[in-house]
Amino acid sequence: MASRADKMASGVNFSNFGKATDLKSRIWFTIGALIVFRLLSFVPLPGVDPIAQAALYANNAAGGVLDIFNTFSGGSLERMSLIALGVMPYITASIVVQLAASLSPTLAAIKKEGESGRKKLNQYTRYGTVLLTAVQGYFLAAGLESLSAANGISAVVEPGLMFRIVATISLIGGTLFLMWLGEQITSRGIGNGISLIIMAGIVAQMPRLVANLLEGGRTGSISGVIVVGFIAMFVGLTLLICFFERAQRRVLVQYPKRATQRGMMQADRSHLPLKLNTAGVIPPIFASSLLLLPVTISQLGGNQVAGESASGDFIIQLLQWLQHGQPVYLLLYGLGIVFFCFFYTAVVFNPEETAENLKKAGGFIPGIRPGKNTQDYLDYVLTRITVLGAAYLTLVCLLPDFMMGQTGQTQFFVLGGTSLLILVNVTVDTIAQIQGHLMAHQYGDLLKKAKLKGNRGR
Repeated sequence: MASRADKMASGVNFSNFGKATDLKSRIWFTIGALIVFRLLSFVPLPGVDPIAQAALYANNAAGGVLDIFNTFSGGSLERMSLIALGVMPYITASIVVQLAASLSPTLAAIKKEGESGRKKLNQYTRYGTVLLTAVQGYFLAAGLESLSAANGISAVVEPGLMFRIVATISLIGGTLFLMWLGEQITSRGIGNGISLIIMAGIVAQMPRLVANLLEGGRTGSISGVIVVGFIAMFVGLTLLICFFERAQRRVLVQYPKRATQRGMMQADRSHLPLKLNTAGVIPPIFASSLLLLPVTISQLGGNQVAGESASGDFIIQLLQWLQHGQPVYLLLYGLGIVFFCFFYTAVVFNPEETAENLKKAGGFIPGIRPGKNTQDYLDYVLTRITVLGAAYLTLVCLLPDFMMGQTGQTQFFVLGGTSLLILVNVTVDTIAQIQGHLMAHQYGDLLKKAKLKGNRGR
């Protein structure tokens, strides 16, 4: 059954879009900010040869966790631009601060301070972003030097300590600028700025990959059945994501009877919405990053692993098992998604705190006593729906990898389930915000008309 908010949103008249000047200015600001993001992705780091870097990346960097950064940054890592790391350090720092706020009593107390506490946590997130970007930027510069030396490609014009320092400072500046740009989009534009920047990076990669898929079907290098199967799979997964991301388990909450203006006693009812996928896209990102980390370390080290010893043979075999589409990789990837689904859901939703808030507000779940019983019931319901959410995320993320591994079309891994999840989620959230602005504009017009009619009647 559709909620009251869904019914109201369905009645939004998009013909009044041209009259909503504030909404139009927000959309234009968002588009302009995303254009700036795309332009920055083509500005190379100081001391990097762009042509040699493209050849170096194509030969060595594909297949590791760097592919995730490259996809989310819109190809910036492939070109080794100023924003090569994108906003991933900021996202990682945000997740770490959220986890720490749930586990540390000190940070949990700061979180409960309201707006001032939120500002403090945001400041800690910024400090963490600078630290993570500095560490990742330095190792990225060092890895670029080692790759250049191992392959005989002079991607770095003048290798050395000075290049690493300059590259690290440049990457810190690029990531902090993207963080600031995302905050400006959130406050002055439409949608969540950081999410839109990630979405823009993924969308920028898609036309080339889709063109390669269709061109392969035209030339015969890719079977027509595979092309049609990929398109059908992506369309089906998109519809599945749209359905499950909007799915909720609404727990009925009853409030005590209250006296109305006519002296009648009336009980209030509301619903506590529990999303089927509470963890969002965090589980697949974490799981894939952890699995591909050994591959990336090997690539940044120049693939210098000797196969003459037992340990060297084991490392080489392990790297082969952890390649995209391999059975071991798919198994570990699925288990990692399930684990992080339950772990992150337990972090972001606290049944004990929710039960306590309901008790303070006088609310209760029919048939369940307030307090400990309500907490146990919420934990029971959340566990059941998390099982479904974990199964849904595992299917969405593993099916594209399995299909691409079976068909051998590994160049399309960036169009996997994680990218589809981000695209659909950000699109749905942005459209919901646009509907909210249009609804507010329509209500504003109604209030103006009511005031005019009231003045005429006097």
